[in-house]
Amino acid sequence: MFSEYAFTAAERFMRYVQIDTQSDPLSDSYPTTEKQKDLGRLLASELQTMGIADAHMDEWGYVYATIPSNTDKKVPVICFCAHMDTAPDCSGTGVKPILHRNYQGKDIVLPDDITQVLRMSEYPYLETQIGNDIITASGTTLLGSDDKAGVAEIMDLANYLTTHPAIKHGTIKLLFTPDEEVGKGTAKVDMKKLGADFGYTLDSGDAGALEDETFSADGVQVIIHGVISHPGYAKGKMINALKIAGEILAALPKDRLSPESTDGKRGFIHPVRVEGIAEKCTLDFIIRDFETAGLIKKEDYLRTQIEERMRTYPKASFEFRVTEQYRNMKEILDLHPHVVEYAKEAILRTGLTPKMESIRGGTDGSRLSFMGLPCPNLFAGEQGIHSKLEHISVQDMNKAVQMMVHLAQIWEEKAV
Repeated sequence: MFSEYAFTAAERFMRYVQIDTQSDPLSDSYPTTEKQKDLGRLLASELQTMGIADAHMDEWGYVYATIPSNTDKKVPVICFCAHMDTAPDCSGTGVKPILHRNYQGKDIVLPDDITQVLRMSEYPYLETQIGNDIITASGTTLLGSDDKAGVAEIMDLANYLTTHPAIKHGTIKLLFTPDEEVGKGTAKVDMKKLGADFGYTLDSGDAGALEDETFSADGVQVIIHGVISHPGYAKGKMINALKIAGEILAALPKDRLSPESTDGKRGFIHPVRVEGIAEKCTLDFIIRDFETAGLIKKEDYLRTQIEERMRTYPKASFEFRVTEQYRNMKEILDLHPHVVEYAKEAILRTGLTPKMESIRGGTDGSRLSFMGLPCPNLFAGEQGIHSKLEHISVQDMNKAVQMMVHLAQIWEEKAV
């Protein structure tokens, strides 16, 4: 089925990562950076060249496209989705992708910063990649496999299906989103235009990974109002909001309820930003738990800790604002178990073993699931994400393309 096909995912990927698409968490524009549209325009153009006539990028930077059905069966419309932006955590400017052929387990020293060394001892998944071809950046930037790997793989899926009309499938929608890394990936998506019944994001790591569960997530903003006066005459008058903020942060547990002390199904309270002056200081937190009830408990705990600190400062005050960010997609996917079961079967047909995992984070699929598009997350092959040691296997990327082809076939086979 794939023996004579020349996969294009890796070639596309190495082109796409050179386009800077870093999103900006402090921007109020949509998308948060205009440069994300540079990739969107290219993708729309390449899809049109494949013969996908409706491919286009809208004003918000979303790319939509339709691969028409070629079967007489009534098949639910499925969507494959990936995000175009890269994380603000590490520079995405001037990415230089390097292909390391026939990896044999030796350390890979990245040439533009020789202190950046990819070692199997630190990334044990590399043990599965002996003989495969590994792509890295050059040492001064991230690579961008999160999630340009998913983008390139979906583009290769489109290329495969448009050049292999004998493969029967229903209508397939393609969606490429901006701003996923800053929590705005679905903010402007047009669900009516998309017109899909079920979806799959490609934004996970190990070959065979299938994720049907994410954190539930809230943001909490705490605003401390102190009392200001001239510092030369402040005795008995000034209440410094910055110092109160420091006490609040110091009161957070060191050995639990934090990202650095939790794993598995344990959630956390995580301060992500502090800004202010002596009179007024703002603390931003992200709260994570796999159960919504757990979010509420953590928020109540945080509020209690703040109230304890504030008792010492009766003339000061605080505001406590909670914003819902996303919810565990498993709540929706459990109502549509076949969406996950078909994905498991597709992974098996690809020759891999499904690895059911929970995401200690969120994806566009988290929000899409609650917007009416049940949407688990599939592997794209990305490793070491958001870092200068980010890497990916060409062979894993090709497996992701094969998996999507099988998945499209399965939906057609199961239809009547």
